[in-house]
Amino acid sequence: MGEYCSRRSGFELRRLVRSLLEWPDFEEALKKIDIPPKKIINPLLCFLFETDELIRWRAVRGVGITVSAIAETALEPARTIMRRLIWSLNDESGGIGWGAPEAMGEIMAENEALAREYYRILVSYIDENGNLLENNELERGVMWGINRLAQKRPELLREWTGPVQAQLKSPDPVKRGLALRTLLFLAAGAHPKSRPLARWAAEQPSPPPGPAPYAHPGAAANLAGGPGPQTLALLLPPLLKDQSEIRIFQDGSFAEHKICRMASELLDLTVSGGLQFAPVSSA
Repeated sequence: MGEYCSRRSGFELRRLVRSLLEWPDFEEALKKIDIPPKKIINPLLCFLFETDELIRWRAVRGVGITVSAIAETALEPARTIMRRLIWSLNDESGGIGWGAPEAMGEIMAENEALAREYYRILVSYIDENGNLLENNELERGVMWGINRLAQKRPELLREWTGPVQAQLKSPDPVKRGLALRTLLFLAAGAHPKSRPLARWAAEQPSPPPGPAPYAHPGAAANLAGGPGPQTLALLLPPLLKDQSEIRIFQDGSFAEHKICRMASELLDLTVSGGLQFAPVSSA
């Protein structure tokens, strides 16, 4: 991705894309612009490296919208973009895939076909027996991408929660908080009438079979399933005293969430038996 962004050619298009990202209703402007999605995607990918926080997160959203639009016409070009993002996270790429995990999560939130093909790869990036990135900032991005996918397509992740639950013990409050938020989304998908979760949600701003490509050979055994509700109930009590707050991008703006509050809601569901995840795989 960096090679394209360093070229002088396409400068006018990149300037136009930046002006779109600065527009108050940038999503609507992006959807209405008279430029083919295949032409606008490369400039959007460049802004995943942007230092301005709001522009960078809007670029993540823009990539999701644009790649989904490409996939609706032809799936293979959209797969090519997903593979570019995956390659940028590979040591052999020679770079660091800043923004790639977030973009992958946003793309999959927007497009079901791509989600079913690639969600296992995204989860594998936080799996000790998978494709662990071993970079805290990138792993934060992975957790945000998983959280975004859980928000839109919880059914894909409900049996692949082991690495997410492991993040509840992370020393990084952002990863702890995103893990809690992800598990709450999964619980909402399974039990939409749950009273504690409904209260929490109201206060917020508005798979084909077979192993995934590029996955580590040991990833499937570790990803399928999680510790289950009994172990989750043991992981949550320490978080009830966790006064850390996380600030994340959601629904077009930044929002803050307190870890102890999310942990309390999730524990309510766990103790009452409302939250059920698959048991650990014996594979």
